[in-house]
Amino acid sequence: MRVMLALAIAPSRPEVTWSSNDLCCTSSYLVLHGDPAFAQLLLNIAEAHVNHCRHPHSCRTDMANLDFLKVVLRQKVAATATALSVKQPLSDTQYSAGFDILVRDSSYRDFIIPQLSQLLSPLFNSRNHISVLEIGPGPKSVLGYLPLCLRQKIRRYTAFESNGLFATRVEEWLCSTLETESPLPCLESPANIRRIPFILNSNRGSGTDNSTSDSDEKFDVVLFCHSMYGLRPKDRFIEQALDMLVEQPQGGVVVVFHRDGALYLDGLVCHRMASYPTGTVRVADDDEVLDKFATFVAGYAMQDREANKAIRDEWREVCRTLGRREEAHPDHLLFHSPSVMLAFTQHATALPELTAQVPLVKDKMVKNREALLHRPAAVVRPTEIRHVQQCVQWALKHGVGLAVIGGGHSGHCLWPNVVSVDMGGLDQLHILLGGEDGGEADPDFDSLVVAEAGCKTGDIIRKTMTAGVTVPLGSRPSVGAGLWLQGGIGHLARLYGLACDAIVGAVVVSVGSGEVLCIGRVPSQHRPAGAVRPENEIDLLWAMKGAGTNFGIVVSVTFKAYMAPVYSTRDWVVPLSDNLEARLKLSHFDEFVARKLPRNCSADAYLYWDSGQLHLGVTMFESSTTKLTSETPMSTPLPVGTVLGPEGNFKAVNGVGLFEAEMYMSKMHGGHGGSKTSSFKRCLFLKGIGAVSIANSLVTAIMNRPTPFCYLHLLQGGGAITDVAGDTTAFGCRDWDFACVVTGVWLRNQDGTEVAQAAKQWVYDVAGDLLPLSSGAYSADLGPDPRDAALAAKAFGPNRPRLARLKHSVDPRNVLAYACPLPKTPMEQKLIILVTGESGAGKDYCADIWASVFTTCAHKSLTARAVSISHVTKREYAAHTGANLNRLLRDRAYKEQHRPALTSFFQDQVRHRPQLLQEHFLNVAYGAVDVEVLLITGMRDEAPVAALSHLVPDSRVLEIRVEASEETRRARRGCHGDDGRDNDNNKGNKIGRLNLTALDYRPSLIFDNDATGDEAAKKLAEQYLLPFFHEDLQRLASMVRSVPDFPRSGIDFRHVLDISQQPGGLALCTSLLQSHFTGDWAKVDVVACCEAGGFVYAAALALRVDVPLALIREAGKLPPPTVSVLKSTSHISSSASNDSKAKRIEMDRDLIPRGASVVVVDDVLATGKTLCAVLQLLEKASINAEDIRVFVVVEFPVHRGREFLRRHGFGRVNIQSLLVFGGA
Repeated sequence: MRVMLALAIAPSRPEVTWSSNDLCCTSSYLVLHGDPAFAQLLLNIAEAHVNHCRHPHSCRTDMANLDFLKVVLRQKVAATATALSVKQPLSDTQYSAGFDILVRDSSYRDFIIPQLSQLLSPLFNSRNHISVLEIGPGPKSVLGYLPLCLRQKIRRYTAFESNGLFATRVEEWLCSTLETESPLPCLESPANIRRIPFILNSNRGSGTDNSTSDSDEKFDVVLFCHSMYGLRPKDRFIEQALDMLVEQPQGGVVVVFHRDGALYLDGLVCHRMASYPTGTVRVADDDEVLDKFATFVAGYAMQDREANKAIRDEWREVCRTLGRREEAHPDHLLFHSPSVMLAFTQHATALPELTAQVPLVKDKMVKNREALLHRPAAVVRPTEIRHVQQCVQWALKHGVGLAVIGGGHSGHCLWPNVVSVDMGGLDQLHILLGGEDGGEADPDFDSLVVAEAGCKTGDIIRKTMTAGVTVPLGSRPSVGAGLWLQGGIGHLARLYGLACDAIVGAVVVSVGSGEVLCIGRVPSQHRPAGAVRPENEIDLLWAMKGAGTNFGIVVSVTFKAYMAPVYSTRDWVVPLSDNLEARLKLSHFDEFVARKLPRNCSADAYLYWDSGQLHLGVTMFESSTTKLTSETPMSTPLPVGTVLGPEGNFKAVNGVGLFEAEMYMSKMHGGHGGSKTSSFKRCLFLKGIGAVSIANSLVTAIMNRPTPFCYLHLLQGGGAITDVAGDTTAFGCRDWDFACVVTGVWLRNQDGTEVAQAAKQWVYDVAGDLLPLSSGAYSADLGPDPRDAALAAKAFGPNRPRLARLKHSVDPRNVLAYACPLPKTPMEQKLIILVTGESGAGKDYCADIWASVFTTCAHKSLTARAVSISHVTKREYAAHTGANLNRLLRDRAYKEQHRPALTSFFQDQVRHRPQLLQEHFLNVAYGAVDVEVLLITGMRDEAPVAALSHLVPDSRVLEIRVEASEETRRARRGCHGDDGRDNDNNKGNKIGRLNLTALDYRPSLIFDNDATGDEAAKKLAEQYLLPFFHEDLQRLASMVRSVPDFPRSGIDFRHVLDISQQPGGLALCTSLLQSHFTGDWAKVDVVACCEAGGFVYAAALALRVDVPLALIREAGKLPPPTVSVLKSTSHISSSASNDSKAKRIEMDRDLIPRGASVVVVDDVLATGKTLCAVLQLLEKASINAEDIRVFVVVEFPVHRGREFLRRHGFGRVNIQSLLVFGGA
């Protein structure tokens, strides 16, 4: 591998990832430092890869990767070779010293450990005994950093480690002592560390000392974490590891972590693949450290002492030249170190079964040249629908994913060691004018176009134009079905809408069953024999219109057709003297040109650098059904020339000619269309590009471009795009003025180099800067690259939860794993308890007690687990600093000693990864899918229920804050005397007496943990937690009827009021409201409710607990005097009606006395708008928030109602809900 650990064994021939960028800059350095011969050598290499004469700006220095560093180090030796330059292999000590530097890199903390935990959890949870073989573990096995619940399952551990120092260290590390527990605490026998290399079976036979394994030795997991480097051929070693997996039960896995570049494996199909393209190695800029590091990367040292000393001096300078420095760490050098993870099962060799049925493509060319650098396991090209079905059935049988090739523009249409299905063999186009669709003519649109998934946009436009019709597709002729299904932004979008809006039907092969599905309107003559209409047809058609690549392999799409127009185009190129002029010109273009255009016109803008100057280019497109000439006045209320100056040229073109009218094809940088360039794009949706913050970001992006060809393309939106509501189709991002396409461009012969990587990273950096200013991201570009995750989170607007549920339903095996990422599949409903409190309060102790109460419950068999979310941070901190992880997890005094540094480390992580808490929470939650109760300690967030519950909308989330006096907490922390953290206000707090002024929210429950023993903790669990699993609550949940597509299509309505219409329903509900109340009914003065749903349950409850009722009604329904406030429409009301006007609600002015204790009862909590108005009304009536509790029958966390209430000042109101549902 140029791999994980460039490391280990020096290869006989280096595998090179060339970067002409690095080579040119390095050679410049060497000329300056008196080594022109070596400089010329590097320049010769560079010139073999790229001609920089025309584009000197592309020589910007970026971070070199380890593979390139190794090449330069070795070439340095070759350039200065003498008679004394005899190389010698690294000793175990030298290798160990370099390895210790490398393993501190970010990939372990951020990639290897999380990916391994996620991959192995299902396997480990399905078995009680796990056996592991690790190849080259190094001084510590990465398995020791997995969650304890996984490590406890490992009962047998074997490793091959040929480095004697490492073998000794890992053996000692895995042994238990009186002070520390073994990282693998449940081994049934001592770890078997074999101090020999792992070799192929055919090479064995020289005695037991050289034998790698007994023939009958089998394992559940075989792990290559560091050492595929030097193992050749790699596919043979993986096949040998596959033979060593247990045969029964099936499910064993071979896991490979690989550094720097793709693994080239001959036809092996991976079960799962993940990448970490942003990995870095940080090396201290210290002579001694650099000597160890450079020697390790080069893979050898010099035999002669003087020669070795001389070359080390040279190597240090090479490292300092190629390494990048950051302001935050000026005394360190950074090197790029991307990694991948590949997981293989016993099905990895099943490819011949597929290629025997479906035609194989040997030399596949796709439009995206970066994708060509990936090495797919195979590319197959179906020519019949049954071939597509066979692909799906094969994938389901063997538990692997598929990638799909449409137009080939996507960077993930080819993916390493994954089978790609090329739909190019299904490329028929059918045009059905009025009355030709099998007798199903619709007066709204009589003409249809049926396009098979292999059709390209250019072919469709060309053929439909001859029939006088068109479809509003994208602006490039070579794009395919992936664009139509995920949006499709073209020059007719303002007039007719997006391409996905024109979709009225589709033929799809289900990735859940392999069946052929007919969805929506498909002309009868184009329905395949045997096709069925699925029960969820409405949902699938909705999803196809904006997210279709995730929900099946689309065979054909039926479009609504429109009359074909002709077009005129006009260009302007405006040189910009400075940043201020650029911002002003963008603002004027937005305000005085773009916003004034009628729907049949659109204006595209380009921001780019050319001829030493910033430029704004604009192309105006106008469509018409009549002929246009240069004399035809533009349909604009203001002469555009007053803002942009004289236009450059005029063209009258048809739909085909329009493709070549794009400015970047003909005018920018000499015309991208004719040059040999590659590009990488991500797109975000912006409003108000003239706003200072957005304009500054756009101009700054161009000023920081890594190559001279990078540019920003702004495509105008609005018009018909915004006519469609955000939840009418899966394409939920509708409210935008411009789609900003951030485009990184480099010369084609730089594909795969650091220049290309720098351009891609620039795209992600610019997208990251624009994301907080945007109204969404375009899903068509997004794939499995982890850098896409943040963009994907904003790709579908409000539709992501619904899409996630549908994905889980129709693609349960995640066959289409390489499409735009959707949220993880919803979990089964569980109880998640967030245990919070100050250090020393006893959070972990209480969590363990509460977990034991659930697992020992006599009335119901429950599974429960207590985990600490802070363990993730502690593992990362230990890996980063070298602290003892076992002591951090188990030794309180040791943990307290590290607490300041640990806190600082966590805060630094949050600054770089703002969503860190959410990531950790989801990892913990989804890592416990096998339990019904999950207790999480170590939370560091304010109001965690409000902040996190929407992430797991099908689960109930509670917070229990554990309190203890300062004296008690000191004692538990092992502190004596004044440590500077004393706070008298915290001393002696008891249950219910938490100083809430210190918080802006109220926890679900507060527990006083000052007393010794566990009786109080058990009592709390029995009184407040176990009732959530009572059969009466389950019976109540079954009374909430689900009503699909009400009040409109796509909404799964929960009929909460139907409880009261069922025999015994109202009595059961009010009984549970009474018994589940965590307050004291004797201290409640009033039950308040708002019409209409609240009246039903509040009235019955008030009667039951004998408390007066306060009715809140719409204004005008109560006699004066009253007090009133405005109330926004509720979630369902706004869904059922277009009337979104706020209305007033009121109650009798003197009904509730000042200082009264009030319980607000309502049927649902969704967005929180109704309850917010009720609380504002009570506040207006002089009722304090601390004196109010809210109790609802059903809560829908996905709408984030608690967070809304907290933002509006009601975080300290206690909120309870009887039931929790994930739908509407």
